[in-house]
Amino acid sequence: MTEPAFRTELLESGNLLVGPWRSPKQMLHAQVYDSHASIHDDATAQKLGFQGGTIEGPTHFSQFAPLCERIWGQAWFETGCLSAHYRNPAFEGEEVQASIEKPKPGQTTCAIGMTKRDGTEILRGTASVGDVAETALSRRLGELKPLADPVILADLEVGMKTGRQTVKMDFDQHMGDLYPFSLADKLKAITEPSAYYSQELNPWGRAIIPFEMLSVLFQYRAREDRLPVRGPAVGLFADQEIRLLRGPLFVGESYSTEREVVALSGSRRTESVWMRTTVFAADEKPVATMLLNMASIKDSYAKYEQEHKALYG
Repeated sequence: MTEPAFRTELLESGNLLVGPWRSPKQMLHAQVYDSHASIHDDATAQKLGFQGGTIEGPTHFSQFAPLCERIWGQAWFETGCLSAHYRNPAFEGEEVQASIEKPKPGQTTCAIGMTKRDGTEILRGTASVGDVAETALSRRLGELKPLADPVILADLEVGMKTGRQTVKMDFDQHMGDLYPFSLADKLKAITEPSAYYSQELNPWGRAIIPFEMLSVLFQYRAREDRLPVRGPAVGLFADQEIRLLRGPLFVGESYSTEREVVALSGSRRTESVWMRTTVFAADEKPVATMLLNMASIKDSYAKYEQEHKALYG
């Protein structure tokens, strides 16, 4: 016996399928890394010019799940992919709305977007199912300019890999300093509840991990990588793609992860490392991947100017 995946009310607006307005909850106020607070802490964010602690990017992925499931059904949970460029932050109390372009028959890639009530764009990208050749971020990777005069990332090189790490997510498991909450906590606040997440009333007979919480699972032990990134510096997610290859992933199941630096890029305010995480099941075959652009804010690194002069004169 199964339940519907979602009971979210969806609307059609021209060529778009649109979800309801939602107010995502900020659950990373207490996030700590490198012994300092993160961009999700109000005081830290305000020092860097933001109005307050930002909603973590993948939190928004939940609002796309009912849209994608409506289009592609069970395939969404098994081979779905969200590929997004984060354009502006959202803050607790603000309402945001997700939309996806309605596909033509047989189409497996659709444009997605999210906006605030005032029209501010939160993210744009693509959603897809199956073995698609091009996504929003694969296009962005192909257009990147090399990082010039790196400081925070001066010791990092494309091709660097990390060792395997075992990760798991139980319902009541505290997910550490990076994610100071549990799956049970998240399910009380998630914007799009589903019986699939907390019961066995789904096609696989086991509770599955929500799309937004895959990011938490994959990053759970990322601070143990000890890649040569200079700090402490405050970072934020600028681009993110999660792709299921043989999904879904299950609550209580052990997986292993390894990461590779696939690109380095930058802007006037940031230095970015693009990491691809590959996730393996017990059979040693990949089940999912995540491409993440972690952008470090130059102004948050106290030694930035000093080290830039030392490196480049």
